[in-house]
Amino acid sequence: MSLTEEILSQLPGDVLGGLRQGDHILTSLRENSAPAPQLVKENQQPLGVVDFDVLICGGTLGILIGCALAVKGLRVALMERGILRGREQEWNISRKELDVFVELNLLTEDELETAIATKYNPARVSFDGGTEVWVEDVLNIGIDPVYLLATLKTRFLAVGGKLLENTPFTEAVVHPDGVMVNNQFKTRLLIDAMGHLSPISQQARQGKKPDALCLVVGSCAQGFAENSSGDLLLSFTPLQNQCQYFWEAFPARDGRTTYLFTYMDAHPQRLSLEGLFEEYLRLLPEYQGMELSKLKFQRALFGFFPTYRQSPLKTPWNRILPAGDSSGSQSPLSFGGFGAMVRHLKRLTYGIYEALETEQLSVKALALLQPYQPSLTVTWLFQKAMSVGINQKIAPDQINQLLSAVFQEMQQLGTPVLKPFLQDIVQFSALTQTLLKTGLSHPGIVAKIIPQVGLGSLLDWTLHYGNLGVYTALFWSSPMLETWIKNQPNEQQYYWYRLIDAWKYGSGGDYSNET
Repeated sequence: MSLTEEILSQLPGDVLGGLRQGDHILTSLRENSAPAPQLVKENQQPLGVVDFDVLICGGTLGILIGCALAVKGLRVALMERGILRGREQEWNISRKELDVFVELNLLTEDELETAIATKYNPARVSFDGGTEVWVEDVLNIGIDPVYLLATLKTRFLAVGGKLLENTPFTEAVVHPDGVMVNNQFKTRLLIDAMGHLSPISQQARQGKKPDALCLVVGSCAQGFAENSSGDLLLSFTPLQNQCQYFWEAFPARDGRTTYLFTYMDAHPQRLSLEGLFEEYLRLLPEYQGMELSKLKFQRALFGFFPTYRQSPLKTPWNRILPAGDSSGSQSPLSFGGFGAMVRHLKRLTYGIYEALETEQLSVKALALLQPYQPSLTVTWLFQKAMSVGINQKIAPDQINQLLSAVFQEMQQLGTPVLKPFLQDIVQFSALTQTLLKTGLSHPGIVAKIIPQVGLGSLLDWTLHYGNLGVYTALFWSSPMLETWIKNQPNEQQYYWYRLIDAWKYGSGGDYSNET
């Protein structure tokens, strides 16, 4: 019996079966063997009277945007294949990002404070052989998903939202004036919040294989020594299995959560989730200075996150909008999920509301809600620099040396450079300073990146880096347009406000350094 089988068999439920089912899906993605779903069709006949303004498929994170739209007075239905409830494992986020829940009238201040299960400080960034970098107030808040979703569910129903639990999505037919969902529900707009493996997204991508994957495994366990700090990004091993292993750790309400994650391409010979879990259990004692036999495992955590260069996704249909992970609106460095949805919640709420108010529901108009963002696209090169090809040969400690050098320089540049980056927000000024300082201080280490990532990737990145500078300038000049925009027709206002949103988020201008 493997270590993974031994540990997971101690936990309630068929956790090992779930892990192997995840591997089965992962294999089909890597081999590109599953046919693309064909659940979305088009029909040129008018639908007539509709039941809802918005129908959202995927309730776990869809409830965030569903509740926000219902509070604004729209007729909203939320469709969930099971019962809508949060998982036990906390969601980590930075405190300032949570203010949007109060701002959009989804939670009271007291409810928001109750939703916070844990807080910790400081957090560490460290790479094998390099210096440790410590930061405060970054992803240090643990939200209780069970309480949060239950509270949002109550709020959603109270303002007239319709909850369709135990209702899996089966089909959508797009008509000129609405969408028929599951041959039963008629809506003006369908929002796909079904996540990375959404059948709507898979159909829109026409079965395209992911450009990269992030695999993550971990657990929450009791028995660790008392430790009120956390790790945001830590590596203590050289390349193993053609993977650079990264670790995260933080206190949880019922123990300590530890994660192991790694970036890779989608080659079929890559490590499986079960193989990575075995590595996690092998290295965990060294990482935390604790024998496995002394730990009491509360739950196991595992998953994978496919990322695509063509992101955010623009669907080929009118009246269908992907949101959250199904849109690919997170960078390939981050895991998306809760944090990515919260970051874009205000932007999407106002944008969707205005799209419905002005009947801007065409492919072209909805694409403005998931715009190109150079602040996300530039991170593809970082992801490539933190991974290695299946047959590529680089020095075993090359990635650690590079990251150690970069973070050492960012630490010297100070909090305005370091903190946004750790929250997955890339800004032109901070990036330029970091590149110049690292290039001047560590030219040898930087030179090794070129053969590792490839010249083509570097040239492509240069274009997006330039666009990051352009978007920054456009965002800073956008207040001058405000009066002019207000005098435009509503349809034009919708277009211009979406453009300003694109400049804002595409330049990292949505970042607030307040805590």
